[in-house]
Amino acid sequence: MPTFCRHNRFLANCPVCSRDQVEVVSGRRTSTAKPSSAGTTRTRGRAPARTSGGRSGTVRIRQVAREQEDGFRSALVPGVKASAAAERLAEEIAFANARLTLLATEPPGLYGELAALEDREEALWLAFLIAYLGPLDGEDPFAGVRAAHVPWASGEPPALEGVPLGPRTAHDPARGAATPAAYRAWAERAGSQQAAFAGEQAWAPERRFSRAFERLALPGLHRDARFDLLVTLGQLGLADVRAGALQLGGADDTTLAAKRIFGIADTLLLERRAADLASAGDVPLAALDLALWNWSRPPRPGADGERDRTALGAAEAESDADAYARVAAALGL
Repeated sequence: MPTFCRHNRFLANCPVCSRDQVEVVSGRRTSTAKPSSAGTTRTRGRAPARTSGGRSGTVRIRQVAREQEDGFRSALVPGVKASAAAERLAEEIAFANARLTLLATEPPGLYGELAALEDREEALWLAFLIAYLGPLDGEDPFAGVRAAHVPWASGEPPALEGVPLGPRTAHDPARGAATPAAYRAWAERAGSQQAAFAGEQAWAPERRFSRAFERLALPGLHRDARFDLLVTLGQLGLADVRAGALQLGGADDTTLAAKRIFGIADTLLLERRAADLASAGDVPLAALDLALWNWSRPPRPGADGERDRTALGAAEAESDADAYARVAAALGL
């Protein structure tokens, strides 16, 4: 499958990254190039790495683990060249679709609690905290949210110090409560959270989703958190929103997975191909968000290629067999 580098090009076509794979660990630079006859290791065409005073970082450029190519081809997913990878994509879409159905019919855990709240401002605040901190993988996916939560009406920042974070969290401990504070200011400018998410009355649900996504581009609130927040509000009936696009772009894992699967880096074409896949499989476009993210997860060490799946607080969801069958048939599996 084609691989995209940090310059948003196919790895094989990038004049920088195609030369070799470089790894920098704790300020020291190593290369996959073979040692020269003089006994030193050189990186072709590159100056030695510099380290700034006291700073050390970990930057790795490496091939992503993938299934063995076996001649599989599908016009819907031109970047996928292995049947196993296509089957795994269909499985992740089937699970993500089941999660959306569960949220809309029998929301589990804290999702169900906030959906039943009469105080809509408090419900929206809890939904924000879930998307921002991220549900945990485990028996109590909302432990971090419960630990951090303070009532919306109190005006106090959430208690974020030492709070456990989910795998899709947007919280950076170095930022403290800056992002929740920016969210509160965003809502207050509109008069309330409800008004902020509602937008104009004449807007269609897809436009309302898109506009809210744009306006939620707050410091520290990344694409995954914004998208999941709006999907959650729509599924729980807390806002009249529906995803009309995946809002791809940037270096998030969902976008990178989309580039690998659809074999293109252009955002407009990525959105079009994602919509075509969702339509062919007769699943909501929003299901592709979590599906792409889970599809991109690396294999567990020593687990014979098995990968961990993030359920985003809906571990009770069982993969939708009908959705799997539709997507698999569309892919020609």
